[in-house]
Amino acid sequence: MMTFSTSKAATAALLTSALALSACSKSAPEELPPAPITTPGPAAAPTPAPTSSAPGVGSQAHFEGAVGQSAVVYFDTDRYNIDSSDAASLQAQAQYFAQFPQLTFTIEGHTDERGTREYNLALGERRANAAKNYLTSLGVAANRIRTVSYGKERPVALASNSGAWAQNRRAASIIIN
Repeated sequence: MMTFSTSKAATAALLTSALALSACSKSAPEELPPAPITTPGPAAAPTPAPTSSAPGVGSQAHFEGAVGQSAVVYFDTDRYNIDSSDAASLQAQAQYFAQFPQLTFTIEGHTDERGTREYNLALGERRANAAKNYLTSLGVAANRIRTVSYGKERPVALASNSGAWAQNRRAASIIIN
């Protein structure tokens, strides 16, 4: 009986492996497969060019164009109640938001410059919440509405007179997405 040493066994194993691998080498096929047959698909319709520069749905400009002046609700001095003109504005907003249920928005509460910062922040919050509560009573889902109070920090009119103060006492709806 003949015994191989471990080095001779390893060499024999390597030679056997190399021989087996060389037998598996790929060679080019004798004949190539036919080219794929292309079947004409439906012709893609060209996308029409935009006909106007109208703002896109979901933008603040689209919202304001749809509801006009109703995007903002105005309040009397030291008040946060919804009166009949406010109700009409909020009804126009509710109709818009019913058409576009994917939109979320923020209602910003604002005040005029009179009063302390703390008082105006609280009053702005009450104004934003009053508008939100009215919209939810009209069927707008509350989880679509965020409220924030800016108090007197973001005036739209900078004068210190009754006309400017009236413009700054507001709740403005701002589209988020």
